[in-house]
Amino acid sequence: MSEAPAAPVILSNVRGSFPWSVLAERHPALIRKVRDAFPYGPEQHRALDALLKDCTEGVIEPLGARADGREQWEAWGREYFGRSWFDVPFLWSESYFYRQLLEAVGYFAPGPWRGIDPFRPFKLAELDTTEADEELAALDELVHQPVEEQELALLHGSLWGNRADLGFRLAGADGGTAGDSQLVADESELLRSLFAGGTLCVVADNAGRELVPDLLLIDHLLLHRRAGRAVLHVKPYPYYVSDATTADVVDALRRLTAAKGAAGESGHRLWSAMTDGRLTVRAHPFSCAPLPYADMPDDLREEFAASDVTIMKGDLNYRRLIGDRRWPATTPFTTPTAYFPGPVAALRTLKSDVTVGLDARTEATLDAAEEQRWRTSGTHALIQARR
Repeated sequence: MSEAPAAPVILSNVRGSFPWSVLAERHPALIRKVRDAFPYGPEQHRALDALLKDCTEGVIEPLGARADGREQWEAWGREYFGRSWFDVPFLWSESYFYRQLLEAVGYFAPGPWRGIDPFRPFKLAELDTTEADEELAALDELVHQPVEEQELALLHGSLWGNRADLGFRLAGADGGTAGDSQLVADESELLRSLFAGGTLCVVADNAGRELVPDLLLIDHLLLHRRAGRAVLHVKPYPYYVSDATTADVVDALRRLTAAKGAAGESGHRLWSAMTDGRLTVRAHPFSCAPLPYADMPDDLREEFAASDVTIMKGDLNYRRLIGDRRWPATTPFTTPTAYFPGPVAALRTLKSDVTVGLDARTEATLDAAEEQRWRTSGTHALIQARR
């Protein structure tokens, strides 16, 4: 493990805090939602009911003797077994909940539910909406704009995820894009300067309508030779409800190739890029680890080191990049990312407590207007980068 920074690790044991609400309220609601999304049998229902009781009232138990990855999870968190879910690092307990949820529905076990993504219905529903159609149709207008404006708009589309329609709006007279007022930090020019025509790594966050704009940005960078090849890192198995897996990438590509106009053209280019190796998908086991990227294995470190830039998408990847700790918000982005082996950037809407890289005036203004709600509401975002 890496040496721990001075900032304290975020726990979930303060009643009413955001981490507490995730464990006490969001996780039980998710169990009920998953229970109703599939015609699971009595065995899965009993396991889900047991998990519901355990994660709110019980203590953390190890995986079963024959569970997939048992030894790895013991290595990651043996010290936490027997303790309350609320009294261990939030990042660890949240991650372990999702592993236990997969165990409950039989995702890894031999049998009919093996490999069935319990979150798939929620992911697919996002791709088949009027809003998704409108966002893709907006590309027809965007492609007639100067290449630089296209790139900035697609960057904002990737940033805002399922609010991607904000990113596709054209630049105004002042050169800004819709949603700029909600950016608490914007180092987009530094990030764009790192597109050097070599290898781009994108560590994906969510599937569905949040993955589509990531793919559109990758297509743009490949098409205009801002990147020679791209590596898209996804999860090796379902994780955090909507996190993207390889199957989700294929679903998103099929959605694009079936579209008309510029979106369809982009989809076909991306499909070809995957078949000829200019776009590859990577599903490293560490992508589902309950650990910060400071503890990444050597092979992943070497891969990131060889890239022009690695873009970390979304809130969970930000927590893992920075370390899920109570950093002062004015801590420079370069401080907690100093360990990272190459240039790195973050595109993230704020949905959890950890944030760095803000100036003192911005933090004071946000606190005065919203207290601490700006950290978790998802209405603010940031673009941060480091050479």
